Amino acid sequence: MEQVSRRHFIKTAGTAGISIWLGLSAKGAIIKTSDIAAAKNFSPYILVESNGNITIYNIKPEMGQGTFQSVPAVIAEEFEVSLDQVKIKNTSGEPEFGRGQRAGGSSSIRTGYNDYRKTGAAARTVFIVAAAKRWQTSPDNCYARNAKVINRTNDQSFTYGELVEDAARLDLPKDPKLKDPKDFTIVGKMSHRPDIPLKTCGEAKFGIDVRVPGMVYASVERCPVIGGVLKNFDASDALKIAGVLKVVEAERVVGNYRYTGVAVIADSYWTALQARKKLKINWDYKGFDNFDSEDYDEHLRKLADEEGLVDKNIGNADKVNVSLQNTVDAFYETPVVAHSPMEPMNAVAQVHGDNLEIWTSTQVPSSVVGSSPNELPKLTGFSPENVKMHNMFVGGGFGRRLYLDYLVEAVNIAKQYDKPVKVIWSREDTTQFGPFRPMTFSKLSGGFSDDGKLLVLKHKVISPSISESARPNFDKTKVDGTMVEGIGEQDYQVPNIKTSYVRADYHVPVAAWRSVTSSTLAFAHECFMDELAHKAGKDPLDFRMSLLAPDSDTAKIFKKLREVSNWDQPLPKGSGRGLAQWKFFAGQCAQAVEVTLRPDGTIKVDKVYAVIDLGVAVNPDNVRNQTEGAVVMALTAATKPAITLKNGKVMQHNFYDNTMIRINEVPQVEVHILTGEGKIKGVGEPGLPPFAPALANAIFAATGTRIRKMPFDLKIS
Repeated sequence: MEQVSRRHFIKTAGTAGISIWLGLSAKGAIIKTSDIAAAKNFSPYILVESNGNITIYNIKPEMGQGTFQSVPAVIAEEFEVSLDQVKIKNTSGEPEFGRGQRAGGSSSIRTGYNDYRKTGAAARTVFIVAAAKRWQTSPDNCYARNAKVINRTNDQSFTYGELVEDAARLDLPKDPKLKDPKDFTIVGKMSHRPDIPLKTCGEAKFGIDVRVPGMVYASVERCPVIGGVLKNFDASDALKIAGVLKVVEAERVVGNYRYTGVAVIADSYWTALQARKKLKINWDYKGFDNFDSEDYDEHLRKLADEEGLVDKNIGNADKVNVSLQNTVDAFYETPVVAHSPMEPMNAVAQVHGDNLEIWTSTQVPSSVVGSSPNELPKLTGFSPENVKMHNMFVGGGFGRRLYLDYLVEAVNIAKQYDKPVKVIWSREDTTQFGPFRPMTFSKLSGGFSDDGKLLVLKHKVISPSISESARPNFDKTKVDGTMVEGIGEQDYQVPNIKTSYVRADYHVPVAAWRSVTSSTLAFAHECFMDELAHKAGKDPLDFRMSLLAPDSDTAKIFKKLREVSNWDQPLPKGSGRGLAQWKFFAGQCAQAVEVTLRPDGTIKVDKVYAVIDLGVAVNPDNVRNQTEGAVVMALTAATKPAITLKNGKVMQHNFYDNTMIRINEVPQVEVHILTGEGKIKGVGEPGLPPFAPALANAIFAATGTRIRKMPFDLKIS
C-alpha cells in the first residue's frame, strides 16, 4: 500500500454537487473524475459529498470476519466521524481501488491498520485547514468531531459537506498527526457490525443470491477420479429433457492443474442438475484410479527417512551426543481436509465480445481483474481492462476462495453461450473436487542432558507443497516457507534446533486452509512439547516457561493463560487440562482446554481458555467471535472424519459424511485479549492452530492416552 506522502484528493462533479475522494495515490496532484480509472496505484477510501453524505469504501472482502466494520472503523476513527454517519460499500476489484483488494492471511487489519489511520487523519487535517481559512484563524484553534469542524473560540462549526469545495483545493499532508489511542471513541470499543442486520434480514447479497436478466444456469459433471481427463461424451439423453439449452466442455485451472468436465446449460439449476445425470461420459483416469489414501500415507512414512531440505539449523542438532534413555521420538499425522464453506462455489459470467462481466464471491477481487499470468484475465483470454466484476458478500472463505478455478470454469462455459450463465457447484461438488488442505506428517525428536536440560529439538515435515500446487513454474530449489510455517518463529530457546522438510509429489490439488500449514504443524510441535515435559517430569507449562526468555511474546501470553485458566488449581479425577500456543505470520494465541472422561469412555470438551495477542483490537467483540469460530473449526478438523480417497475418488459427499461440529458439541470458550505496544497482529487465524494440541494434551492429562494422529475419536478405548 502506498505511503501517506502519496495521498491526495480527487475533485469530482457528482449528482450531489461537489465531492472529493480521499485515498492513496502514486501522484501528488489533484485529478478529475474522468482521470480516476486511468490513475495508477490510486486507492480511494473516502468519498465526501457537499450534501453531507460520506461513503467509506471497504477494500477487504467481507466473508464473516468483520472487515465491513473494522476497516471503515479505523478510517472513521481518525476522520472523526461515527459509523452511523457513513455509508459503507464493498469494492469489487475496480483498478482505482488498487491491488490490495484481497482477504487472506489474517492481513486486513494486520497489514493495513497504519495506512487506514493515516488516510483518515490526512482527511481530517485538510477539512480543519479549510475551516480555519474560512474563519481566518489557526488550524490549532479548530478541531473535528462528528463530521464537523468546530472553532474552539466561539463554538461555530462547519459540516464536512459545507467544506468540500474548499478542502478539494488543498494538498493532503505528508505526515498527518494521528490521534492518541487514549482518545479513541471507535477503535477498541465494542460496536455492532453493520453487516449483521443485513444478513439477519436477508438483505445482504451473496454470490449464490445473484440474479441478472436473461440468466441461465449450468451444472458441471467432473471426472470422479481426480487427475482423470475427458475423452468424449454423449449428451443426447440430457438434451431431450425440457429446459436443457446446451451441453459444452468446461475447463477449470487450479494452480498447476487443469481439469475438463461437461457442463449442462439449462433454464434452471434443478434442470441442469438432473440432466447432468443423463450424460454418458468416457474418462481417461490416467492410472489415478489406483490411488488410495492409505497407500499414500505409507508413502509419506517412507519419505520421512529422507534427509530433506533444511530450513533452520541452530547449533549442530545432528551431532549432539544424547543417550538413548534421554531421547524422545514421535511421529504425528494430520489428514486431508476440505474447506466446506457454507456458501458453495458459484459465479455468474457473461461474455460480450471481448468483454467479460462476472458476479461472484471471492477473497481476491484484485486477481479477478489483474494482469499476472495466474490471474483470471490471462487464464481466460481477456484483457484486464475489459473485465468488470461484482464481488458480493462471501459466505465463508477459509482459503478456498483464494483460488480462481471456479471462476475460470464459469467464464469458459459463458464463452460458449450468449447469455449470462450462473454456475453452481453442488455441496457434493464443493466437497469432492478440491483443492484441499494436504495431509502432513511430522517426525520429531528431542534429547536431554543427564541433568535434565533440553539440548536438541528436531522437526521434519513430510507433505505435498501448497506453494508448488498453486504456482506455475515453482522453484523447488528455494526454501518453501509454507512447508515449515511457524516452526522457526517459536520462542523456545534450545541450543540445537533443526527444522527440515521433504516435499511429496501429489496429483491432488492442495491449498491454503485457515491458518495454512500452521493448522497441522502446531498439533505436532506443541503435542511434542508436552511429551518432552512428561519425559522431564515437569508440569507442561513450567517446562515451556523454562525454555523462554522472560520478556518474550510467548512468556507473556503464557503468564496470562496461567492466570485466566487457573492452571495451578488441580482438577477432579477423570478431568484433564492441556495447553498449547502457536506463533506464526498471522499472530499468536495460547489456549488451555479442559476435558472430562465420562463413564462410557467418551471425552467431553468442557471449556477453552484462549489468550490472543493482537497489539490492537479494533472491535473486541469481533475478536472474540473470530477466536470462538476458529476453535469450532479446529474442533471439527480434529475430531470429525477427514477427506479420504479410494480408487482415486473422494469418498465423502455432503455434510452427512463430511460432518461438522454441531451446536451441542461446542464447548464454552472464554477469550482474553492482549493489547498494547508492539506490531499489529491478525485475528481470523491465530485461534485455530493451538486448539488441537491443547485438546490432545488435555486428553492425555485425563486418561494417559497420547494422541498423535488426527482426526481422533473422542471415545477412549
